[in-house]
Amino acid sequence: MSLGQRVSSDHQLARLLQIGVVLEEVVESRAAHHLESLPADEREAVDEEVRTLLAEAAEESADHRERLEALIDDLDAETVAYEEINALVDAQYGPPEDTDGVLYDQLANEETAYKFYDDLIEAIEASDATFAIDRDRVLETLSNIREEEKEGVQDVTEVMEHRA
Repeated sequence: MSLGQRVSSDHQLARLLQIGVVLEEVVESRAAHHLESLPADEREAVDEEVRTLLAEAAEESADHRERLEALIDDLDAETVAYEEINALVDAQYGPPEDTDGVLYDQLANEETAYKFYDDLIEAIEASDATFAIDRDRVLETLSNIREEEKEGVQDVTEVMEHRA
């Protein structure tokens, strides 16, 4: 995904942060549902490293969502409730067929989030707009989240390499 433009208004910034919240809600929901959606025989075979990875991914996404929501609140905008996104994820996405599918899906989620934040940071930095909230605070929050997503990509990759 490429934003391809500068962020030029509070409204546009709020919308992009709301997209980040939805992205985090989807990642959180999917990570939380992965293990329970596997067939029983596959679920029992999942090692502790994968369980820990998914639990940490769900927790991290919840934390990212809260940080983004704090920025959105300061812009006097609203977000989509986690419960609504969770219901959509349940209805929309079929369960992965095996542990490898879970890991590939988690890797794709982490990479998508990293790229989104990377593009969003670039679009804000390219802009000379003044926002209702502190630009440095927004960029610091997004940069920290981006770095955590990068670490998430690395963590999933390491688990996949251990399983190979």
